[in-house]
Amino acid sequence: MMGILMTTDPTLRLMQWLSPSYPVGAFAYSHGLEAMVKDKLIVSATTLSSWLDDLLTCGGAKSDAVLLAAAYHAQDDNALHDIDITARAFCTGQERLMETNLQGEAFCQTTQGIWNTKLASLTYPIAIGQAAQRHEIDLDLTLRMYLHSFVSNLISAAQRLLPIGQLEGQKILAALDVQITTTAQTTRHGNVDHLYGACFASDIASMRHETQYSRIFRS
Repeated sequence: MMGILMTTDPTLRLMQWLSPSYPVGAFAYSHGLEAMVKDKLIVSATTLSSWLDDLLTCGGAKSDAVLLAAAYHAQDDNALHDIDITARAFCTGQERLMETNLQGEAFCQTTQGIWNTKLASLTYPIAIGQAAQRHEIDLDLTLRMYLHSFVSNLISAAQRLLPIGQLEGQKILAALDVQITTTAQTTRHGNVDHLYGACFASDIASMRHETQYSRIFRS
């Protein structure tokens, strides 16, 4: 335990937070992907790649990045609370709210248990942004790695739903590098006035998933 508490490398700490092994349960959520597959809106690596690019450009990945940066820049607990309320209000349905809320709670509990970083029960991007600020981890790095983790998790989910192999999945992830970097750069100021979403098919699919009869994922 002493070795963990004395770790000073912020990059390793951030890698641990965003690792699939960090117990936030990200593997259980598909962000509406499962319904998109059921409705045959995503049927191949090409359509999956296009959807992920849309999420990074004008969907949930980009809005998460704005909110994460806003939490990073928050000057006090009141400002952080207001940003967290905004994050909850911005969720387009019950499952999207559950997705960000439960992952956030799990992150806060685990991070406090390891590093004694006391965080309120925050939504997931808000928790990551605030923890990065308190641990003095570079915001640009945090944004890039968060977005990389976001799309990587959805590619993993897609591989359970579609005939997409490991090599093809990694090719999709590598091709998104430029957009991940661009989204991180354009959201780093955390201006919630610029918060918007325009991936309507994804939002509707997430709501349709709430009543889907047979499903693997929780969202």
